[in-house]
Amino acid sequence: MAVPTFVDQVTLHVSAGRGGHGVASVHREKFKPLGGPDGGNGGPGGSVILRVDPDVTTLVEYHHSPHRKAENGGHGAGSHRNGAHGSDIVLPIPEGTVVSTKDGTVLADMVGPGTELVIAQGGRGGLGNAALASAKRKAPGFALLGEPGDQVDIVLELKVVADIGLVGFPSAGKSSLIAAISRARPKIADYPFTTLVPNLGVVTAGETTFTVADVPGLIEGASDGRGLGHDFLRHVERCAALVHVIDTATMEPGRNPVEDLDIIENELSRYGGLEDRPRLIALNKIDVPDGRDISDITIDELRERGLRVIPVSAASGEGLRELTFAMAEIVAQSRASKPVVETKRIVLRPASADGSDSFTVTKTGAGWRVRGEKPERWIRQTDFSNDEAVGFLSDRLNRLGVETALVKAGAVEGDTVLIGDPDDAVVFDFKPGIDAGAEMLGRRGEDQRFDEKRPAHGRRRAIDEAMGDRSETETRADVARRLDKPDVYGPTSYAVGTEQDPDWVENDPGTLVDDDTD
Repeated sequence: MAVPTFVDQVTLHVSAGRGGHGVASVHREKFKPLGGPDGGNGGPGGSVILRVDPDVTTLVEYHHSPHRKAENGGHGAGSHRNGAHGSDIVLPIPEGTVVSTKDGTVLADMVGPGTELVIAQGGRGGLGNAALASAKRKAPGFALLGEPGDQVDIVLELKVVADIGLVGFPSAGKSSLIAAISRARPKIADYPFTTLVPNLGVVTAGETTFTVADVPGLIEGASDGRGLGHDFLRHVERCAALVHVIDTATMEPGRNPVEDLDIIENELSRYGGLEDRPRLIALNKIDVPDGRDISDITIDELRERGLRVIPVSAASGEGLRELTFAMAEIVAQSRASKPVVETKRIVLRPASADGSDSFTVTKTGAGWRVRGEKPERWIRQTDFSNDEAVGFLSDRLNRLGVETALVKAGAVEGDTVLIGDPDDAVVFDFKPGIDAGAEMLGRRGEDQRFDEKRPAHGRRRAIDEAMGDRSETETRADVARRLDKPDVYGPTSYAVGTEQDPDWVENDPGTLVDDDTD
């Protein structure tokens, strides 16, 4: 299979780098057993950037390697060390490349050397526990995970940036003409469809320098996909003017310059978007006797249509100077009418750097589905193997108003709640009324709110209530024993350390040992 050297349309699969994870760490130093949290943040992932490079003229590189990925961000570390930033990947593209989605939505038109487009944003790095510490949560035992980078499929479509476009039937002499007026050296032969790719040439006429491109393979039905014109008509969309190159010495029966012009104009009209471009007519090959005669016969008819007609010969050079100066005149007028456009770096970002607070709650067959930028981002940042991190997520969702919105929508305890994209949602059982308040007491990485049974908490509350009715000789331990064994102690209190206390045992003569684990 032949290896293409010119590619003007490719589908590119790009992936930005993932953000590094934050780390949960506690400062440890001699004589400082509680040094506080010192976990660093994860570094952001690298982005994928498209940049217009004047030295690049084709998309063939991405035809062979359509998958591109930026570098991931580094993970955080202790001692407040943040992770490294992932390196961006810059993809050079030709000027005139249109970037669009697979469904045809145009994202950007890349014109101007140096113009950049961040097509895939790198993921944010997760916060370490040092950044999560607050007055209520002084020593977090968790950190946030890094977010995945964007993954998008885009279509790159090259539309050659040329000032003049040469259109015409195969073998009309377009390649010979562009070779005669510029330094371009396209393939030239005496058979149709010799040119398989658009050719560009730089032409200087007086003080005006401009580029000329030829569109290969235009025949009747090109707008419907016949020949090669359908694939290359896009390259004349940016041209300031079109030059019809008409073969006056063709040997094909039934063809004449006027009919050739009408056929090509019909194809351009069916393609669309080129009606406002000025036209020039170049009657080529007048160096051939029959060609000059046909040119003389048809030139008046074409001029009656209001067209500017110039007889030329790419072989002998006759009429080329007049043609190039006519092209330069149109180009100069077109450039003067256009406003000056400054090169700028195009960046696609969300409307808010912190994300929108809006979210939606919808009842579906699978349960209550919550969709929103912040809730979905927080889900991606949460380490669900850490109870304290899940509790922190619950606090964030509660402050955002998700729980209130669910209750208003009719959700009850035990209902299924799904947060995130339908293909990758996180499922919860709705349990309203779980508030953190201050930092929860417990082992690092745990959140006591997620313990279904908490007998110690209930026992302490009962003891606190009973302390108001205790006698003067009762201690807190006496009240606790009375509540645990009311049938043994009853309302009578026993002084701690006496033989009447059944929780005290005699260890040796004259010595009593406290056996109460409370």
